This record gives sequence, structure tokens and C-alpha cells, in this order.
Amino acid sequence: MSQPDEPAGAPEPGREAVAPEPGADLTGRGPSQPEAPPTESGEARASRTLRDIATGSFGVTVLAFVLALVIGAILIVFTTDSVTSTLSYFFSKPGDFFSAAWEAVRDSYVAMFRGAVVNDRGWNFTTVFHPLTETMTVATPLIIAALGVAVAFRAGLFNIGAQGQVILGATFAGYIGFTWHLPVVVHVIVAIVGGILGGAIWASIAGVLRARTGAHEVIVTIMLNYVALYLLAYLLTTRFFTQAGSNQPKSPAVGPNANLPLLLGDQFRLNAGFLAAILASVFVWWLMTRSTWGFRFRAVGSNPNASRNAGIGVATTFIAVMAVSGALAGLAGAVQVLGTEKSLTGGIAGSLGFDAITVALLGRSKPLGIFFAGLLYAALDVGGRSMEAATGTPIDLVLVIQSLVVLFIAAPPLVRAIFRLPAPRTEAKGARA
Repeated sequence: MSQPDEPAGAPEPGREAVAPEPGADLTGRGPSQPEAPPTESGEARASRTLRDIATGSFGVTVLAFVLALVIGAILIVFTTDSVTSTLSYFFSKPGDFFSAAWEAVRDSYVAMFRGAVVNDRGWNFTTVFHPLTETMTVATPLIIAALGVAVAFRAGLFNIGAQGQVILGATFAGYIGFTWHLPVVVHVIVAIVGGILGGAIWASIAGVLRARTGAHEVIVTIMLNYVALYLLAYLLTTRFFTQAGSNQPKSPAVGPNANLPLLLGDQFRLNAGFLAAILASVFVWWLMTRSTWGFRFRAVGSNPNASRNAGIGVATTFIAVMAVSGALAGLAGAVQVLGTEKSLTGGIAGSLGFDAITVALLGRSKPLGIFFAGLLYAALDVGGRSMEAATGTPIDLVLVIQSLVVLFIAAPPLVRAIFRLPAPRTEAKGARA
């Protein structure tokens, strides 16, 4: 009898069946070729690029700022008397309301721009660019102090004590500035180094307590803020810090050799502290991305237990992080007293240390982001005062806008939900996984 035909591909008797290798030819038509990926059209590529820009961190930051300005405009409309007075006859003449609202918002934001960036009504170089230099001057200590806060944030520590560290840095630098008598270049360098040491020592107290006793740095640094504030208030009542023949709590002016040099002449307040802010930004970038200590800081911030098992001294790292963070805040205080204020007062730091926390959050703890966030925050501050003087708009509205910017930037999903933006591709892939 004839044997039935064996199915194609059946193994010979006595041999085991072997699974075909991936990509093996099972049809006899030659080896299979991988399919070429579909070619992306130019329109699809442009659409993908726009989506990445709109949903990325930079795009969300811009949209957050725009959204804050829109809400600020609504508040301006309903707090301006010339606008609210038209509501009584809104239904008979709605055009009056919209015209007055547009004028109020336009005048307020134009005044803010002229006061913070460029005054197009100026008649010479000084009056045109004076607002921009003021913004840069106000932003200088903000940027430096925010860099210090960001170093601690990225290492998993919450340095809420930048205010006290700024005060100690200003105190050390100011005392050296008005007490010591040194040559021109040497004096300003020594005063700046003194400010850096003052901030580093003050912040290291919290670092040592965290490393040795486990005391939480948030509580310790907040308490150290008050200690620094009242310590300066006491020092300004002593003969070592009080100006001769004055009953005011104000120190003598720092010596001319300790003043930071002006960058654009006597008609502007912009000084070499702005260059220090640029150098500090570069230093923090190098420290956190290119140095061994920066790797330790980030590793401990990501997982202290794993870092300890890997041989990294977590306690030593905590102390080093707080020292670097405080050193930068102390530098901010030194720049403030040597470049802008020129003498010590009880309000030498203002709210600088607390604003630095906001700027660090705005910049997402990245040096470049902090640099531009500091300029933005200072522009809102300087421009807000100009807006109040020119239009009578309450300065509190600027604080509201600043708060809204922080709120929206800190909550990217909220901004995407308001503008109906898709999630970034990385987040979408993670959600599908």
C-alpha cells in the first residue's frame, strides 16, 4: 500500500522537531526581509514637533505664565473704578464696559513692561534701559540664593533657611567691608569670601544636626531664620556695628574698596554681582552634572539607603549639601550688601530667602531655569511697582500673578487640562506600560 503523503515540513523519523528560528523562511520564497518603517510625512513631523514643544516643560511654563496674566487681567478689570462704573448701564451700552476693560488691562501691562524691561518713552540710553538694569539688579541675589536652595532640593533636603543664611552672609561681608582696610581688589574678594563662609557655617548647623541626630532640616532651618534675624538686630545695637553718632539701627557704609564695581556707570545700579550670578549658575551646573560630589548629592537625594549600601557617606553628604547651599545663600547676602545696599540694616535680606524658594521651584531646580525664573520674578516685582505708580493698580495684584505663575508651573497636568493638551509622549508611554 502506498504511504500517505507526509505534511510539508514534518520531521524525518528519528529526528526531533526543531522550532524554526525567528525570521526563517517557511514558504520557500527566500529569506524574509524586515518591513521598512513607514515614512513620516513632513506634516506629521511638524505636528509631532509642535506637540513636543507645547507639552514639554518649556511650553507648559509659557502657558502657565500666559494663564496667570489672563487671570490677572480679569482681576484688574474688576478692581478698576473706571471699569466697574460702566457695569451700572452694561446692558444699554456694553461697548463702554469692554472699551474701559481693554484700556485698563492694556495700560497696566504696558506700564509693567515699561517699568521692568524697556521704557519706550525714554529720551536717552539711560532712561530707555534703566528698567532692564533694575530688573537685573533685583534678580541678582534672587538667582544666587535660589541656586543654593536648588542644590539642597536635588539632594533630597529642604533648605527653608536661605533667609537666615542670606542675613549671616550679609553680616559677615558687611562687617569686613566697613571695618577692615585692604587694597581695592583684595578687600572686595575677602568680603565676598567672608559672606560665603558666613552662609556656609550657618547652614552647616542644620546639616550637622540632620546627620548626627536626625533632626529635620525644615524645622531647624526655620528656627535658624529667627535666630539670624534677631542676632543681626542685636548686633546693630552694639558699638561694633552701629554708625558713629547715629541712633538708628544701621551700620556704617562699606568702604569704597569693598564695593562691587558698577557695570554700566554711576547712572545704573547694576554691578558685578550679576556676573557672580552667571558664574554661580555655571558652577552649580558643573557641580551637579559633571563632578563626583554632584553625583553623590543626586544619588543621596534619589535613594539614601541605596547610596549608603553603595558606600556613599550619607551623613557627610548631608553636611556638604547644606554647606554648599548655605555658601550660595551667603554669597547672595554679600552681593546684596556690597553691591546694592552698601550698609547693614535690619531689613537687609527683605524676603529674599523666601522668594528664592519660589524662584527655585519656578526654575525646576535647574541652573538655566533658575536664571531666567529669577529675571522673570524680578521683572514682575520691579514692573509691579511701576504699574502701581502709573495706573494706580494695587501692587497686591502683582503678588497674585506671581502666586498664580508658581501654582500653574508646579502643576503641569492642570495647565494641560485647561488648554486640552495631550500628555508628553514619555508620560503616555509610562501610562500604557
